[in-house]
Amino acid sequence: MPSPGEQLSTIVIGAGQAGLSAAHHLRRKGLVPFQDFVVLDANDGPGGAWRHRWDSLTFDRAHGLHSLPGMDLTPPDPTEPASAVVTRYYGDYESAFALPVIRPFKVKTVTGSLANGFTVTSTQGRVLNAASIINATGTWDKPYWPYYPGARDFAGTQLHTRDFVAPEQFPDKRVLVVGGGTSAAQFLLQLASLGIDTLWSTRRPPLWREAPQNKAWGIEVEANVNSRTHSGLVPTSVVSVTGLPLTDFYQDGIDSGVLVSRGGIKSLADHAVTFTDGTTENIDVILWATGFRASLDHLAPLGLREAGGGIFMAEDSVSVSKVPGLFMVGYGASASTIGATRAGRAAAAAAGKLLTRLPEGAGVHG
Repeated sequence: MPSPGEQLSTIVIGAGQAGLSAAHHLRRKGLVPFQDFVVLDANDGPGGAWRHRWDSLTFDRAHGLHSLPGMDLTPPDPTEPASAVVTRYYGDYESAFALPVIRPFKVKTVTGSLANGFTVTSTQGRVLNAASIINATGTWDKPYWPYYPGARDFAGTQLHTRDFVAPEQFPDKRVLVVGGGTSAAQFLLQLASLGIDTLWSTRRPPLWREAPQNKAWGIEVEANVNSRTHSGLVPTSVVSVTGLPLTDFYQDGIDSGVLVSRGGIKSLADHAVTFTDGTTENIDVILWATGFRASLDHLAPLGLREAGGGIFMAEDSVSVSKVPGLFMVGYGASASTIGATRAGRAAAAAAGKLLTRLPEGAGVHG
C-alpha cells in the first residue's frame, strides 16, 4: 500500500478486463507495482463484474469472453458457471503478473487535474494521489431502469439483470422480460425450460444477426461506436450495433415462440402491462434486462459530461479531451471484452507518454 501523501504515477480504478489489461501493460513499461501504480477494486475478490453473474449463466452461454494479454484462458468445462471461470482466471492472472490490486477499495470521488495531480478518495476516507488516472469501472454498478406510466402502481415484483439469481426464483409466476439484448433472450429460454410462463417486450423488433463475427466486422462495430464518443455523444447500447447472434440455440427459441417480442410497453398497472399495440396482459414479475450505463459518478467532480450526457473522447478513444491525464477504458467501444483488452493497452501507452513529459518527481520511480 502506498504511503500517505505519496504520489503515484498512475492509479487504475477497476480490476475487470480493461483494468487488468492496463495494469499488465503498465508493468511491461517498467512501472513498479505499489510504488508507481496500483489497481483499485471495489470487490472483495477477483473477477470484476463477472463474479456477480448468476450461476445459471454457464461458460458456453457467455458471449465474447476474450483472453487477457500474456495469458490465454484455458478452455474450461463449458457447463461451469461463467462467474466461477472468470473469477478463477482473473485471480490467476493477478498472481502470475504480480499486479498491485488493492481491495476492497470503493472509490467515492476523483478530484484534481494534470497540473496539480489527481486525488482519489474511497468511501472509507482513504486517500491516494497520482499524476494520472486510468478509469476502468465498467457498467455493472449502474443498472438502467426505464420509466413507464404506472410503474409505481405495479404491485408485482420488479427486478433488474443484476438482481437475477436463477429461474427457480419465479415458480408459478408469469414473467415479462424487458430488453433486446442477449441477457433478455437467455433469461427467457431459461425460464421457459422450467415451464415458467413468459412474455418478451422490446422497443424495436429484435435484431438477429446471421453474419459471422470476424475482424472486419469487429472493426466496423468499434468505428460506429467511436464515431459517437469522439463527438461527445452518449454511446449506444451494444446490441443496437452488433445485433443478436442467430445461433441454433436462439433459433429454437424463435421457432418455439419464446423469443417472439410483443413490442414496446405503453403503461403498467396493478398486475398488468399494456403494450403499444393496445393489448393488455396480466403479469406477476417484470425482469428488466434493459442494460447498464457507464459507472462514472465518482468522476463527477471533474466535469466531464457534455450537455447531452456524453463525454468527448480523443481520437485514441481512451483519452478524455477535457481532462488531460484521465484515460477511460471499458467505455464506448471498449465495453466488450476484446475492446477492453485493446483499450487497456492503449491507455497504458498514453499514460506512459504523458509521464515522460511530466516534471521530475511526478513520473516513474527509480
